[in-house]
This record gives sequence, C-alpha cells and structure tokens, in this order.
Amino acid sequence: MDHGLEGRKALVTGGTRGIGRAVVLALARAGADVITCHRQESDAVAALEQELKATGGDHHVLRADLADPGQVASLLRECTTRFGRLDVVVNNAGAISHVPYGELPLEEWRRILDTNLTAAHLVIQHALPILSERASVISIGSKSSEVGIPLRAHYTASKAALRGLTRSLAKEFGGTGRRFNVIAAGVIETEAFDTMPADQAAVLRERYSTKTALGRLGRPEEVADAVLWLAGDRSGYVTGATIAVDGGIS
Repeated sequence: MDHGLEGRKALVTGGTRGIGRAVVLALARAGADVITCHRQESDAVAALEQELKATGGDHHVLRADLADPGQVASLLRECTTRFGRLDVVVNNAGAISHVPYGELPLEEWRRILDTNLTAAHLVIQHALPILSERASVISIGSKSSEVGIPLRAHYTASKAALRGLTRSLAKEFGGTGRRFNVIAAGVIETEAFDTMPADQAAVLRERYSTKTALGRLGRPEEVADAVLWLAGDRSGYVTGATIAVDGGIS
C-alpha cells in the first residue's frame, strides 16, 4: 500500500528496539527519510544501521539521552541541519519500572516522567519551528493509562498525561494543519520477552493473551502499521485521537 510518505522527513525517538525499530523500518520502507536516536551503543544499534543501509534513503541513527533536555535540543538541531524540516515525529522513547507505590522514590518518579512525558514535550516544542504544514506528530502511549496497573503508578500517570498533552496540542495547532495523535499500545511481544527465562515468558504470554479479544499478543509491526496510517494523508481528518492497538484487551 502506498502511504504517500515518499520523500517525507521523519524523527522517531528510541528507534533501535521493539516498537521503535519496527516504526523506523516501516517508515524507511515506505519512502521516508528517517532520523532515530538511542541512549547507548549496542548490537541493536549496529543491526539497525545495517538494515537501513540496505533499505536505501537518507537515514541517520544518532545517540541522545532524552532524559537530558540539552541532548533533546541537540537532537532537534541535528534534524534541522540534516533535513531542514520534519513531516513526521514519533515519540516512542520510554521507560518503565515496577515499584510498590508506597516505596516509590521521588527520583524514580521523576526518571519515568522525564523520559515518557517531559522528553516528548521537549521534542515537540523544539520541533515546532521545523514542522511542515500538515505534519503528523504521533506519540506511543499505553492501554494501561486507561485501566491502571499495580506497581506502575508512575508509568501509567506519564502515559495518561501524554494523552492530555496530545489532545491540547491538537486543539492549539489545529488551525495550522498539524496533527497530534496517540497510539495506545497493548501488550506487544518485543525483544524483552527473549531476555526473560523461558518459563516466565510463557506465563506472561498466556496471561495477557487470554485477556485479549484476539487471543494473542501484538507484534511491533502492527503498531508500526498504525503509525504509517497516522503519518500519511489518509488520516488527514484525525487529530487529538487515541488509537488503540491492543487486540481488544480488557
């Protein structure tokens, strides 16, 4: 399917693993030029660089810790220098931890909100001067923000706030033609499952699969497909929305 993304310029934060990696590759294969970032060097970074070279296009994999406001600003300066404009911004970088609320340190609260919410705010704010007309800004949220999850109060709070931020920006910038939307992802089977003991991964797959209408976990590529739709003109009348990609999880 032609999503009309040929030659468009995109930024995807946290694009070397999981959902982010799938989004980067989907945009590149659809004809967009993509900048993505990572916090630290790894085999995943090198593997993505090789895959992007094989795909073709003007792609860049840069290092940036988005919990650091200075590095966010530097990343967007690189986007300005290399592309001159952005047609698509995908806020994917995120962090999660599992801590009983009564024991949640302020430092950990701040770390999660800084990574999941403040970084997205700063990316968007710094991108404003180079966002093209009809640009699409997509933030990767979570179904958990609607239902809440024990031990993740800080995480679900950050994802719920991301929805509020997006709704407000959609109204503030609607007159410019720029669009802002959230994808509320369900339980997606990423590389994280591969790092768990096999028995633990099997238990989690079974537990969450039975909670979905489709009886299975999601794939990163399925979230990426939703990003492609929101990034292109076929979704031109969609803004301020939260699109669930969750398999009908309850």
